[in-house]
Amino acid sequence: MARVEIRKLQKYYGDFHALRDLNVAMEDGEFVVLVGPSGCGKSTLLRMIAGLEDVSNGEIHIDGRVINNIESKDRDIAMVFQNYALYPHMTVYDNMAFSMKLRRAPGDTIRKEVEAAAAILGLCDYLERYPRQLSGGQRQRVAMGRAIVRKPKVFLFDEPLSNLDAKLRVKMRSEIKSLHRRLGNTMIYVTHDQVEAMTMADRIVVMQGGIIEQVGSPLELYDRPANLFVAGFIGSPAMNFLEGRMTETGFVMRDGTHITLPAGFARAAGDVLLGIRPESLVLYEPGDPAAISASIVSVEPTGAESHATLILGGEEVTAVFRERLPDTPGAPLSLKLSVAGTHLFDKETGARLSGSGH
Repeated sequence: MARVEIRKLQKYYGDFHALRDLNVAMEDGEFVVLVGPSGCGKSTLLRMIAGLEDVSNGEIHIDGRVINNIESKDRDIAMVFQNYALYPHMTVYDNMAFSMKLRRAPGDTIRKEVEAAAAILGLCDYLERYPRQLSGGQRQRVAMGRAIVRKPKVFLFDEPLSNLDAKLRVKMRSEIKSLHRRLGNTMIYVTHDQVEAMTMADRIVVMQGGIIEQVGSPLELYDRPANLFVAGFIGSPAMNFLEGRMTETGFVMRDGTHITLPAGFARAAGDVLLGIRPESLVLYEPGDPAAISASIVSVEPTGAESHATLILGGEEVTAVFRERLPDTPGAPLSLKLSVAGTHLFDKETGARLSGSGH
């Protein structure tokens, strides 16, 4: 196990500034997820930790040692790739044992470590099979097993579940999290899927355009996003943003629709954006003076919930209700805002001004 620290890290590809002065620490035994849209720099950062990309400026520390100029094989890390990277002509056993054979470990030691990893991952019955004889999930477990037998200080995962179907991704998320609890190693995991990040991470590093927007636990990011980008990226369905201005009595949308805000909001001057989580729009009694009028555009029933697209004050918004709604375009609804999941943002800077998390 080891602490990983990134200090003033930068990466250039010619004139393109891919990573911009990154500073972040992954604590010993922590599961940290790097998340952001394509091109944000998360995979580049992971590959720099792995030694697959050179450092332009700054330092990477593992267990207190600067590793910038240390060969990848000597960094005491193991990486699990998106495409599994298994040798097709080797059995599962030989794939998992390969790194130990390169180090000329004794045969008995190799077998012991491979069988122990196979037992953790449920692969004992597959050791004599070839990758072509396995499902996608089984191949990914083999790739993880190959990493486990190396007994690294740090595990690196580069979008390992993106090639799997939706149901299998859910299962593998649970398996990787259970593996982390069992092994206790530091794990750094890259994904573009914020649901993966929310369900797996101890802490999340949200990236955009080569910078770190915010670092925190999943619920910290959800409840107290630092800015518009984090608020819109974390959460599914995404947060709604309404343009308007603050008055003494509440928030007024561009068409004049008045929304009474929960207590505790800063009285920001000028134009602001009101951020509303879809689940923070709740049904209210029609005719109440505090109610917000809306109308249905469409309803997507999921069984346990109804995902609705609504028109509110001339703007299209998404809402999630526990109640079942009729899919009747134009049908009126009366709504109110719950305290949780409602935020104000500065329209110019995007910074969060106030909200449910204060």
